[in-house]
Amino acid sequence: MKYFHLIWAALFRSKTRTLLTLFSVIAAFLLFGMLDSVRVAFTSGGNSVAGADRLIVSSKLSLTQMLPVSLARQVETSPGVKQSTFAAWFGGIYQDPNQFFPNFSVGKNFFDLYPEYVIPEDQLAAWQADRTGAVVGASLAKRHGWKIGDTIPMQATIFPRQGSNDWPMTLRAIFHVEDQTQQGQENQLMFHWEYFDEANDYVKSRIGWLTVQVDDINHSVDTAKAIDALSANSDHETKTQSESAFQQSFAKQFGDIGLIVTLIMSAVFFTLLLLTGNTMAQAVRERIPELAVLKTIGFSNHSVLFLVLAEAILLIGIGGLIGLGLAAALMPGVSAASGGVIQLPGVPSQTWIFGLALMALIGVLVGLLPALRAMRLNIVDALAGR
Repeated sequence: MKYFHLIWAALFRSKTRTLLTLFSVIAAFLLFGMLDSVRVAFTSGGNSVAGADRLIVSSKLSLTQMLPVSLARQVETSPGVKQSTFAAWFGGIYQDPNQFFPNFSVGKNFFDLYPEYVIPEDQLAAWQADRTGAVVGASLAKRHGWKIGDTIPMQATIFPRQGSNDWPMTLRAIFHVEDQTQQGQENQLMFHWEYFDEANDYVKSRIGWLTVQVDDINHSVDTAKAIDALSANSDHETKTQSESAFQQSFAKQFGDIGLIVTLIMSAVFFTLLLLTGNTMAQAVRERIPELAVLKTIGFSNHSVLFLVLAEAILLIGIGGLIGLGLAAALMPGVSAASGGVIQLPGVPSQTWIFGLALMALIGVLVGLLPALRAMRLNIVDALAGR
């Protein structure tokens, strides 16, 4: 640290160039912090303790392929299954397609397997007694100003009803989730599968997926194999996986978030390498006589190497920390704007760790060649301007 004042002075020798480069680094790591946080939010969904003993059974071919409801009765009696329920994707819209939220039909015992969805007992009883009743999350109800007893005029996009897209439902229950990290689940609507099955024009006795609660979490793999064996070699073969894996595969239907983020950030950081590498190379060229003087007064080759390399790492480190800090400050706003799909109070710790490693790596990469040039500098030639 005794040479820090030299490093700092060299870094800001050309203030305008350094500040412009610093802004580029800040922008790159701001983008990285926000995009990687979104990636973490999508790829870590469903990892709550509440869902650790649940498996999801869906079509082996595609999530869009529906399964016969008769399979639900077979799964219930499968070894290792404590209880099960089922659901089917509806995909309706409310007023404006841009205000889309998840909505699907569910079996009557659906909430028995999801105790994290806290519903007042009287409201749950009212929903179970109403064929056209709906259950929504507290965040969704608040967003649209819904209250118990309101009619929700859902519009079908896939399943018409009696030749019309109108699917009126009565709000009978509102649930909330106590786990702050899982409150994005409050932005969904569920209604009776019986209503869906009876009223839709095309699909009968079909479900989208089953949720299975296992007797022993340590035997989940064996239970999954037993369930998949029920439909082996049939026209509705299944794939049983953890709830976490299912939610990630569901999110990937909208795109491979991890791959998208990786491609975008690869382009951003490649550009950043070129920009900061050119800045450091130019800074060293301008300071060749000064570096020669340092060597003349006793600085070793390795000391000069360290000074230039530390300058590059410091530049990237300052910009990177500011960028990730700004991302952390902006993420609550992004979470709010996502309608609950993303629930992040800031930048996740794994993004910070990855970001710090990137800062060090980029700093070394952009500073290594200029530092090696400074280390190999010949004092006589440098002072002579050769």
